[in-house]
Amino acid sequence: MGVKPPPDRLYGRAVGHALRARQAELIDTLLPRLRWPDAGFGMAPRETWIEVGAGGFEHAEAIATQHRDVGLIACEVFANSIASLLSRLAPLGETAVIPANLRVYDDDARPLIRRMEPASIGRVYLMFPDPWPKARHAKRRFVHPATLADVARILAPGGEWRIASDDPTYQAWVDQVFGETALFDRIETTTTRPDDWCATRYEAKAIRAGRTPRYWRFVRARS
Repeated sequence: MGVKPPPDRLYGRAVGHALRARQAELIDTLLPRLRWPDAGFGMAPRETWIEVGAGGFEHAEAIATQHRDVGLIACEVFANSIASLLSRLAPLGETAVIPANLRVYDDDARPLIRRMEPASIGRVYLMFPDPWPKARHAKRRFVHPATLADVARILAPGGEWRIASDDPTYQAWVDQVFGETALFDRIETTTTRPDDWCATRYEAKAIRAGRTPRYWRFVRARS
């Protein structure tokens, strides 16, 4: 596949509008209690899962609530989104409640994945990623031939990679990239969100705008 390798740099915004004073305080004081890997899980997880690009974290929170025996590392660099999560965990005037099985990685997920032990992750989520629709920006997409090898390495036998996108360019890209690899087997593609998937705010926004999301499940192929 003639696409440039992904550069080791982060694209997109790390900060949007200026953080309010309390949000900045939570980043300084509460985030360290959730930041992976310095803050380990507050329990012994049956499996560890990763979400790449957690956005508003509502999907990550839903997963952590539904699967309390699983440890979830939610990767997100956008400080405003992280501040929103922290504000929900620590409502004004109340003591912060730290989920034992949810941790935040506030940097690029790709170097983190490369540092992980082989076969150490049970599931990877990539929910409605930035499509980078221009052809010259294809190297910036998380779904990339080089990234597939990294994700396959860390997935345990039978481990899944779940992807959702509402962008036609990205949908075609996912089909193309996974269609040209022997690292993963496709086990499901559907335009209806499966029952055991958690809803997201972005998904609802896409449907209201008339876009049709697609949902994929890939499993690491047997070596």
